[in-house]
Amino acid sequence: MRAARHVFRGVMGYSAEREVFLGFAPARTLFAVSFADVLDEETGRGYQRRPNVQHSLDFRRYIQQAGSTTIPLTFNARPGEPGGWQIVRTVDTARLVVQAAAGRVLARVDCQHRLGHLHDLDVPLPFMCFLGLSQREEMEVFNIINSKAKGLSASLLDFHAATLANDLASERPELFISLHLHNEERSPWHRQLDLGGRSTSGLQRRASLRTMQKATKRFLSQTRLLQTTSVGTAAETVLAFWSAVADVLSDAWASPRRHLLTKGVGVYALMAIAADLVVEAPDTESLDRRYFTARLADFLPLVDWTSAGPFSGLGGEAGVKEAIALLRVARITSRLTVVNGV
Repeated sequence: MRAARHVFRGVMGYSAEREVFLGFAPARTLFAVSFADVLDEETGRGYQRRPNVQHSLDFRRYIQQAGSTTIPLTFNARPGEPGGWQIVRTVDTARLVVQAAAGRVLARVDCQHRLGHLHDLDVPLPFMCFLGLSQREEMEVFNIINSKAKGLSASLLDFHAATLANDLASERPELFISLHLHNEERSPWHRQLDLGGRSTSGLQRRASLRTMQKATKRFLSQTRLLQTTSVGTAAETVLAFWSAVADVLSDAWASPRRHLLTKGVGVYALMAIAADLVVEAPDTESLDRRYFTARLADFLPLVDWTSAGPFSGLGGEAGVKEAIALLRVARITSRLTVVNGV
């Protein structure tokens, strides 16, 4: 018969400025009352990385070995329906009581992969549970714990920074612009940057959020656009540029798996060309889709963007510089062809 509630016995204490519950429990019980709040890139809900099955299975094998151990798992009992969970205090001890009907009420702040495949094991595990943190506060804790963790997506950290920022446009304009490309329905990048969470089924992945924001930061540095216009206007300028790229190279854009156009080297190189075109423009008012399309149409289709083309194998800073040089040469060559009529 299924228990009506789960009772965890332990003690209350403090982790720096936050009161926490410390206890021990079988892995299967902790699994049953907890969940991983993985980022859903379609809705924007959640904040954690996508699950790594191999990581979880490796821990499952390890924790069943003789002499195995682990640091305490970290949870947060989120505010929810009244009575879903409660702390019962005594003189020296405490109990964390979770009603079975409330379902999974403990968020896995730092144990997603350790607990991910332990649903059927009775191995005892230590755990610490924050009490009543909001999702924003929980995300801040997660970010502090995991910001240097191996395998944690840099794009996911960027997403956290955007979510936690008080004024993203001022604090991180390059990230503001990159997310504008990702979120704006008019953008050819709409919902196609990899944020590091759970992706929508069927999406054809292109560049990561981290790649786009780094390329955008270079673009802003080269153009000094923010000295003469707002971040919002700069975001629209970048959107107009990429819309022109998607128009001029429509076939390559529609087939990202076979072309390097939307991969890292392509993004960096094209954003450098975008900077060139912005610097050359007579004024910021002319920086629209029509302007960029006219400038790109003369040379961009002449470049081989396939995985067998000149950009194949280019990587790192040196590779990006070579790719930019190739595009600039192609642009100069197209101008000379037009001038000489050859």
